[in-house]
Amino acid sequence: MPEQQQPPEAYESGTGILAVFGRQLKLFRAAAGLERAQLGNLTGYSASTIAAFEQGRRIPPPKFIDQVDEVLGANGVLGAGKEEVARAQYPAFFRDAAKMEAEAAELSGYESLVVNGPLQTEEYTRALLKDRRPLLDEATIELRVAARQARQEIFNRWPAPLLSFVMEEYVITRGLGGREARRGQLEHLLLIGEKRNVEIQVMPADREDNAGVDGPFTLLTPHHGEPVGYLEVQGRSTLVTERAEVRALSARYGIIRAQALNPRESLGFIEKQLGEV
Repeated sequence: MPEQQQPPEAYESGTGILAVFGRQLKLFRAAAGLERAQLGNLTGYSASTIAAFEQGRRIPPPKFIDQVDEVLGANGVLGAGKEEVARAQYPAFFRDAAKMEAEAAELSGYESLVVNGPLQTEEYTRALLKDRRPLLDEATIELRVAARQARQEIFNRWPAPLLSFVMEEYVITRGLGGREARRGQLEHLLLIGEKRNVEIQVMPADREDNAGVDGPFTLLTPHHGEPVGYLEVQGRSTLVTERAEVRALSARYGIIRAQALNPRESLGFIEKQLGEV
């Protein structure tokens, strides 16, 4: 199967499902004879939040969808779109990869520019998104921050997936977001790195050999099926499914891991950086 390239984010709206869900929610609410404030009282949300859901301006969480489906007697109609609504929180180019990441039995990621997405703190992600050019509006930034935080559910799943991350030293030492954001990010890496199913490694800047010179990539292995590769740059992504290409990425990742500091040394390096912030 050839590589599947996703077009740049700027050319995809990806919000149609939110508008459809919002209209359905409004129709069921009206049929039940409830005002927004009344539905909000029944579900624990404000009237303004219910309005934002109905108008497709905010993404309703899965828990709300299940709750409101029952409260309004929608008989599963609202709940049927829960998965697609959840996918809408991500940029269009990342949605397929997000689904695979959430269900992966194994995930391996090499990063040379920023902290791997599932490892990012809220403050770090917000600083990263505010640096985007063209500028993102505040609502989009907050939506993306929430979406990236939601990806951290992968660390709480059971059976626990096997997770491996290698980052260049520059990623750890750069001051993105300022002193406090960096401190929080380093503390978070140390916390996650202590999990039994997670290995974090740092590639020292002075390594003469580095198999990661072609740039960042991720390998995703499902519980049943073949592993795939994921590449992302400048708002464009590629899912690599051709076996020979995936094998090459897997071999490259193995070499990168061997060249990097081992997990214990890496956590020691991160701890040292934290002490210097």
